[in-house]
Amino acid sequence: MTVITEIEDLRILARKRVPRMFYDYADSGSWTEGTYRSNQADFQTIKFRQRVAVNMENRSTASTMVGQPVCMPVALAPVGLTGMQHADGEILAARAAKAFGVPYTLSTMSICSLEDVAAGTDQHPFWFQVYVIRDRNFMERLIERARAAHCSALVLTLDLQILGQRHKDLKNGLSAPPKLTLPNLLNMATKPRWALGMLGTPRRAFGNIVGHASGVGDMGSLSAWTAEQFDPTLNWNDVEWIKKRWGGKLILKGIQDVEDARLAVASGADALIVSNHGGRQLDGAESSIRALPAIVDAVGHQIEVHMDGGIRSGQDVLKARALGARAVYLGRAYIYGLGALGEAGVFKALQIIHKELDTTMALCGRTDINTIDRSILLPSSF
Repeated sequence: MTVITEIEDLRILARKRVPRMFYDYADSGSWTEGTYRSNQADFQTIKFRQRVAVNMENRSTASTMVGQPVCMPVALAPVGLTGMQHADGEILAARAAKAFGVPYTLSTMSICSLEDVAAGTDQHPFWFQVYVIRDRNFMERLIERARAAHCSALVLTLDLQILGQRHKDLKNGLSAPPKLTLPNLLNMATKPRWALGMLGTPRRAFGNIVGHASGVGDMGSLSAWTAEQFDPTLNWNDVEWIKKRWGGKLILKGIQDVEDARLAVASGADALIVSNHGGRQLDGAESSIRALPAIVDAVGHQIEVHMDGGIRSGQDVLKARALGARAVYLGRAYIYGLGALGEAGVFKALQIIHKELDTTMALCGRTDINTIDRSILLPSSF
């Protein structure tokens, strides 16, 4: 039996257990995947200052995100098709997040619906991610459904008006549920745990869309609807429109530029996420951790600055916090856990991240996450 001690162990196990098209969907980027790789690699160039002879007792990683208490400054990011990594994946991930004490963010492009996740987590307030859709009536209904599900924050993704080309998805013929082609059937036959789970659940389509969006009653019409409905005219007026209709905490995802960060502040949002969509949109964009400090310096005193992209360890969390991020989001790190071991795997991923965060913080001479700043890093490394 494999002893799991790091996120990489979960990744290796997930690759063995999840069908290729869905594993590749999560673990890939657009075009050359240069930004996808730099998101992770750039963390390795940032070095800590090791401190000694410091009292390390009574450590705390507790913090808040948009006013919500969290056991560490981490949330689970919105990831489409999570329910194809493991049967009922969104419900399982939300349960693990609740048990650990961090927020879970449900994607619009989830397999389990808002209502499924609300029912499956005892109405625990999770967060919900939306895109700007041409069909404003559908958007209004989606926001109302999020309110009815007691979602406590809305995350608006701003960097997906046009889909970045992801070569692996095209070559794999990505769809949900997967098309029953001979290559897919042969691949799924080697993933019996996954297949049995999928046979045992009715949730195999995009639950927030099918049966809710006009003209989308089955999977045959979904791909056309998606291509038509992601709105390339998205602008800051749309952000204002969504903020008014939501009325609650609003987080803007996809900010990589200082000018856009200032516009995010002017929009009245409660937080922004420094993000390049995990390297899945503009290949060649700067890594999130490199973009972070300038944005923090420009607007960090006016708005909560969060970040995602490349987080694979608690050390990465601490480095982001040191460079000014109020919090970070795990995407692939928890998806690996889900694909590997279901709900227990997501919880295990969070345990790994927390232990690494806590230990590294102590060895840098700090006992409270809220005292972390750039002084714990070697200045020459960032």
